[in-house]
Amino acid sequence: MRVMRFYPEAWPLHTPFVISRGSRTEARVVVVEIEQDGVRGIGECTPYPRYGESEQSVMEQLAAVIHAVEQDVTRDVLQQLLPAGAARNAVDCALWDLERQLTGQTLAQLTGIALPSAITMAQTLSINDPEHMAGAALKYWQAGARLLKIKLDDRLITERMVAIRAAVPEATLIVDANEAWQPEGLATRCQLLADLGVAMLEQPLPAEQDAALQHFIHPLPICADESCHTRQQLPALRDNYEMINIKLDKAGGLTEALLLAQQAREQGFGIMLGCMLCTSRAIAAALPLTPGARFIDLDGPTWLAMDAEPHLKFGCGSISLL
Repeated sequence: MRVMRFYPEAWPLHTPFVISRGSRTEARVVVVEIEQDGVRGIGECTPYPRYGESEQSVMEQLAAVIHAVEQDVTRDVLQQLLPAGAARNAVDCALWDLERQLTGQTLAQLTGIALPSAITMAQTLSINDPEHMAGAALKYWQAGARLLKIKLDDRLITERMVAIRAAVPEATLIVDANEAWQPEGLATRCQLLADLGVAMLEQPLPAEQDAALQHFIHPLPICADESCHTRQQLPALRDNYEMINIKLDKAGGLTEALLLAQQAREQGFGIMLGCMLCTSRAIAAALPLTPGARFIDLDGPTWLAMDAEPHLKFGCGSISLL
C-alpha cells in the first residue's frame, strides 16, 4: 500500500536573485513523498506565479489526487489526472524516484539514458548594474564557469552586455530577457548580441506576442521558454524559435519532458534544459535530459544558502556525477 504526503518548504538564498519580473530572496518549493514497501520516493516542484501557480494552488491539486496516487496510479494515468505544471511534476518525479528505489536501478538506467561523469552547465548572472554584472561574470569565469547565462530586463542592455563581454572575452554567453522586450527595437538588440558573440537569446518577447517572431530575420538562435511547456505547443513554435527550454515544472514531470525532448529534436528544435530556483532534489530528476541538451541551465541550487541532503556535487559551471 502507498502513502502520499506533501508539504511546502522555504530555502533562503545567499544572494537575491533578480530577473525582469522582480527579486527573490528564497526558493519556495513543494515536496511530495510517496512511500511503499518501506521505500520513500521524493519529488519537488517550484510553484510559479507567472503560470498562475501558488503554494496553495499546488497543494490543492495534490490533495485532489492523493487517493488515486495511494491506489497505485501509474505515471501514464497521472498525465490525465493533473495538467502540466508544478503539482504534476512533483508527483511524477516522486513516482520515478520510488520506482528507482524499488527496482534497485538508477534513474539513468530506468530511462535507458547514459549519463556522463560530469555535466557542463551555465552559471546565471542576475540583473544588476553593468559593473556588478561584469564583476560577477569575471568571478564565475575565474572559478571555472565557461557558459554564462545573463538575465536582462529592458534597461541598460548595451552597457551591461559590453561590460560583461569585456570582462570575459572567451566565455560562451546566452541571454534571457524573460519576456521583458517588445517587438520594436528587437532587431537592433539581436544584432548587438550577435556582434558581441552571444550564442542564444531566450524568450525576448511576451509569450502572447510570439506572432511577432514569424518571418523575423535574426542573426542568433532564439529559444522559447515561457512559450513552451509541452509537446502540444511545438507546432505553433516552429516558425518562431530555433530552440526550446525544457523545465520539469513546466512540462509536468520527467515523463512528459522526455517525450517533449524527443519530439522537439524530431522537429528540428535545439534543446535547452532549465530549472527554477530549487534544491538538488529537483535537479537530480532532470539529469536524464542532459545528454541531448545543447545548453544546460541547472544552477538553481547554487543560489541556496544551504541545499537539501543528499545534494549534488556542484562546481562553478559544472555538476560532478562521480
